[in-house]
Amino acid sequence: MQAVRVGLVQLAWAGSRDAMKAQYRELVAGAVGAGASIVCLPELSLSPYFPVTRDQAGFEWAEPLRGGVSESFFSELAQQHSITLFGSLFIKADDGYFNVATIHNPQGEMSGFTRKIHIPSGEGYNETDFFAGGIEYPVYDIGPLTVATPTCYDQWFPELARIYSLNGAEFIFYPTAIGAEPTDPNIDTMESWQTVMRGHAVANGVYIGAANRIGEENSLRFYGSSFVCDPMGRIIAQAGRETSEFITADLDPQLFEHWRRLFPLLRQRKPDTYQRILDGQQ
Repeated sequence: MQAVRVGLVQLAWAGSRDAMKAQYRELVAGAVGAGASIVCLPELSLSPYFPVTRDQAGFEWAEPLRGGVSESFFSELAQQHSITLFGSLFIKADDGYFNVATIHNPQGEMSGFTRKIHIPSGEGYNETDFFAGGIEYPVYDIGPLTVATPTCYDQWFPELARIYSLNGAEFIFYPTAIGAEPTDPNIDTMESWQTVMRGHAVANGVYIGAANRIGEENSLRFYGSSFVCDPMGRIIAQAGRETSEFITADLDPQLFEHWRRLFPLLRQRKPDTYQRILDGQQ
C-alpha cells in the first residue's frame, strides 16, 4: 500500500442523466483539485433509486456493462482527470440483471467490476424485484493500493468484509443508497450504518469508505453522511446529511501496517471452529 488521497462524492437525483452528469463533472473536478487521485461515486450513479417502488418501469434503467451511458461517462471522467474512478450502475447481462460497481483506470479503461451480493427486500428497498446477487469477491490492484468494491447492503455483513480482506483488500469502498426506514419512521439508522462499517475496518485492519446519496425520492429520504474511516475505526472524513459535496481523505500506509502489527487478527483466526457460520440456520 502507498499513500493516496481518495475523494467521495454525494449528491441527490437531479431528474435526468444530463443533470447528474453536470453535477458530477463539477464535484469530481473539485475532488481532483483537492488532490484526490481516486474518486468514488454513489450507488446507481446516473439513475434514480428506482427500487423505492416495485414499478417494473425500473428495468428501463438497465444498461450493458460496457459501452452504455454510465460506463462511457465513467470512462470519460477518469480519462479527463487521469484518475481512478469508482462508479455504479444497473446492468443487463446474459445471466440476468445486476447492481454493479465499476473501476476505471486513468486511461479510461474498465479495470474491474463487482456484482452486489446481498440484495435487500422490503418497503422502500425492493431490490429483489430487480437485481440478482453476485457470488464472487474480487479485489483489484490499482497501483497505490488493493481495493474491493461491494455495494450498499453488503455493508451490513461482516463475513463479506472479512472475505475481501482475506483476499487482499486494503481499501473497501461501498457505493451506497440508504436512508429512512419506511416501516418505522422513528428509527434513524445512520449511526448504526457507520458503526457496523467502522467495526469491519477495525476487525480486518482496512480503510473503508461509503458514498451515499441525499435528497428524497418517492417519499424515501436518504441521509448522506458519506465517510471514510481508518483501520482503527476513526472517521477521517465525513459529509453532511443533506449537502451535495465531495470529501477527501488520506490513506496512510504506515497506520495500516502498524495497526495490523498490533492486532494481527487475520492471522489469529480459528476457521476450523466456524462451521456454525456455514450451516445456513438462524
